[in-house]
Amino acid sequence: MKLHELSPAPGSVKQVWRKGRGPGSGNGKTAGKGHKGQNARSGGGVRLGFEGGQLPLYRKLPKRGFNNIRFATQYAIVNVGTLNDKFADGETVNLETLLDKKIVRKGLDGLKVLGSGELTKKLTVEAAVFSGTAKEKIEAAGGKTEVK
Repeated sequence: MKLHELSPAPGSVKQVWRKGRGPGSGNGKTAGKGHKGQNARSGGGVRLGFEGGQLPLYRKLPKRGFNNIRFATQYAIVNVGTLNDKFADGETVNLETLLDKKIVRKGLDGLKVLGSGELTKKLTVEAAVFSGTAKEKIEAAGGKTEVK
């Protein structure tokens, strides 16, 4: 076999159709784009999934897949400043006392104490989670933090 005898397998190579090369080519003048309209223009056409303004199929179908909102831990949140206003010096603060005084509406998955506001009273605070600033402020006032 010589180099000039090589040829591709029959039917594997199609000839390129040269568009817009005159009426004799069978694809001249409008070059397969019809007359005017959005698809005849340069850069024309619509994006993938566009249905002419009708609500597209991908928006009609329900969302699927995992969403963590059902399983995420939700805490009842209270600020240090609120504790200072509502509790007396030396008292113990926990979720039950906060529910009794109606500072927190629901217990949810536990209590989280945040550090907004000032604390001057010595309190023992029992909670699931403390922010860094809340812990500092409680201990600076002479109180204790207990993780439940």
